Amino acid sequence: MLHIGDMAPDLCGRNEHGQEIRLSDYRGRKVVLYFYPKDSTSGCTAEACSLRDHYDELRQAGYEVIGVSIDSERSHQNFITKQGLPFHLIADTDKAWVEAYGVWGEKKMYGRTYMGTFRTTFLIDEEGRIAHIFTPKEIKTKTHAQQVLAL
Repeated sequence: MLHIGDMAPDLCGRNEHGQEIRLSDYRGRKVVLYFYPKDSTSGCTAEACSLRDHYDELRQAGYEVIGVSIDSERSHQNFITKQGLPFHLIADTDKAWVEAYGVWGEKKMYGRTYMGTFRTTFLIDEEGRIAHIFTPKEIKTKTHAQQVLAL
C-alpha cells in the first residue's frame, strides 16, 4: 500500500503509440497519474473528459496528466481519438502499474465478483513523491479535474 510521502514507483510502460514512458522522465514536474477501469465506459469517459476540458488549467498549475488502464494501445488510440484527449494513456496490459500502485483487486458489481482496477489518482510532486491520493470513493468523475485544482 502506498502512502503520501512515499516515492512513486518508477515504472516504464508503453503509451497509445507504443512509445516507452517512464515516470522518472517527468521529474521536475508534477504529475496527475490517474488509474481507471476501462476505455470508453461512462465513468471513465466522464473522468477523462473532465481532465481534457481543464487540461490547460492543469498545465498552468504545473501538472502533466497520464492515464493508466489495462486496455491495449489500440483501445487507447481509439479512446483518445474519439474523446480528443491531449494526454498520454499507458497500456498496462501486463498489470505491472496497477499492481505496483496497489489499485488492482477484487471488485463486486451486481452480485458478480471479478478482478479489476480501482479508480484512483496519485498526485506526484516534482521529486517523484506522492503528494496526494484520491481514493475510489473520493473521485467524482465529472469534476475530477476541479478536485485536483482545488488542492
